Amino acid sequence: MEYVAARENSFYSNKEALITPEFVRQEIESGRAIIPCNIKHPELEPMIIGKKFLTKVNANIGNSPVKSNIEEELDKLLWAVRWGADTVMDLSTGKNIYETREAIIRNSPVPIGTVPIYEALEKVNGKAENLNYDIFRDVIISQAEQGVDYFTIHAGLKLSFIPTTTNRLTGIVSRGGSIIAKWCLAHHKENFLYENFDDLCDIMKRYDVSFSLGDGLRPGSIADANDEAQFLELKTLGELTLKARSQGVQVMIEGPGHVPLNKIKENVKLEEEYCEEAPFYTLGPLVTDIAPGYDHITSAIGAANIGSFGTSLLCYVTPKEHLGLPNKEDVKDGLVAYKIAHMHLIFLRVIILLSRETMNYQKRDLNLGG
Repeated sequence: MEYVAARENSFYSNKEALITPEFVRQEIESGRAIIPCNIKHPELEPMIIGKKFLTKVNANIGNSPVKSNIEEELDKLLWAVRWGADTVMDLSTGKNIYETREAIIRNSPVPIGTVPIYEALEKVNGKAENLNYDIFRDVIISQAEQGVDYFTIHAGLKLSFIPTTTNRLTGIVSRGGSIIAKWCLAHHKENFLYENFDDLCDIMKRYDVSFSLGDGLRPGSIADANDEAQFLELKTLGELTLKARSQGVQVMIEGPGHVPLNKIKENVKLEEEYCEEAPFYTLGPLVTDIAPGYDHITSAIGAANIGSFGTSLLCYVTPKEHLGLPNKEDVKDGLVAYKIAHMHLIFLRVIILLSRETMNYQKRDLNLGG
């Protein structure tokens, strides 16, 4: 806790610490913040994600069946950390998933997240209907043993929610969400991640892995933003948040996606209401759909906006979003855009913190108490 508090305070010039170890403990206990830190990842330098702390930035990297290799992904990791990534997600698919992830974790001082359903799908040769919970369970145990710090788990996408996406312009765009939806429809059964959530909590607690509850029904265009499907899933994520917390597992909530500026605030408001103020982790959001090739800019606009309302972790978007696979320079461009948004948020956070400190001093000097 002391290390985490010291890291937060290092960004401020005040001689007096603004963040104390006790404050860190209180926020963790309340569920308003998490420290993703698998006991099997000793290379990690602990950091905190929460509304009352500095907004953090995540970078996505990962192998694919048609491009990249372990050395290239390791280079992207080091490049991402150098350019300011606070966390990194390994979204590898295709061959050498295990080996790529092992190299990334062993060389990463920042928390590493994954989407385990991707590797589970590889184990059934890409046929979603052949998945089952036992296969998925084996994958997350293997990844937890390696040292993954947080898992994106699409447990909130229920069978009954799928029909609500039929009138969408862009349907289900989340890869993890589409895998789960296909399985549910093929078997006419409830999502096996939702059904086995208690067992998932047991595994996560064993390794101190954090949940990043995935938004499988996030909007893929601004036309679909804030619709029934999105918020039905968000309510379910709130239920799962309480269940995970009751079992001693840390949770953050993933959010959209594609959202116009006038609808961003509602996302934060409802996430805090439904999910008991669990840290919010958003992909952008992109505020327009008309700028492929420049989505690191359109999403940074949304990121600065949603961050100002209290979002805790911002997932970067690169210029290759919607177009292809990012290379090393794309990683840099995405992070630069997001660090600009990030610095804007730090500026706002410093103003808020210092104004509170000033008010406290004034109360003390005037002997007003409180």
